[in-house]
Amino acid sequence: MPRVTVDDMDADAEVPVSIPLSSWLDKLAQPRGAPGGGAASGVLIAISAALLHMVAEYSPDSDEAEACGERVAAVRIRALDAAEADGVVSAEFGAALRPSEHPDRDARVRRAAVAATDSSVGLGRIAEELVPELALLFDVGNPSLRADLEVAGEALSAALGSARANVRANVSTVKAHRGEGDRLDEWVAHVERRAEELDAANARARSLI
Repeated sequence: MPRVTVDDMDADAEVPVSIPLSSWLDKLAQPRGAPGGGAASGVLIAISAALLHMVAEYSPDSDEAEACGERVAAVRIRALDAAEADGVVSAEFGAALRPSEHPDRDARVRRAAVAATDSSVGLGRIAEELVPELALLFDVGNPSLRADLEVAGEALSAALGSARANVRANVSTVKAHRGEGDRLDEWVAHVERRAEELDAANARARSLI
């Protein structure tokens, strides 16, 4: 489970990478926002990748499955790294959103929301890499593990949908705190295109299962 920085509104604490899943979920359940939905999306990606790796390992007669297994193993590591990084970004976003009369609050919120959006976009990109791997294993993987592939597909779909939801929410916050001359028009357009691509990737994953 990823080590995630947790903002308890008073002090930050690190959650060790070696803690049990039940402990990490306890942290997720707390009203702190770090880990939050972005980190959860990363964990869903990692779960999907782990299941795909298992199916690939159960398909020893396929060179394609073997290569797939190597790729998804790397994706699993990157997904957990991204989940950990998202926890840090989430803590900073939560801090920026605290009520304040400071004249620069809008700018701080905007910067934190941009970082949170970019983190969600990055998680979405990682999740998208698993869609063709899922399709490949449906073709060449051990047919006895079809149910495991379907579970992997469901986890992947949830991860893609979660990343899309976070992108939508965070870019809305950016828009609500925009300032004159912030030069974010191109960024907003890019992020909105990426959101559409996440929707398309999710539709593709759903079609496979």
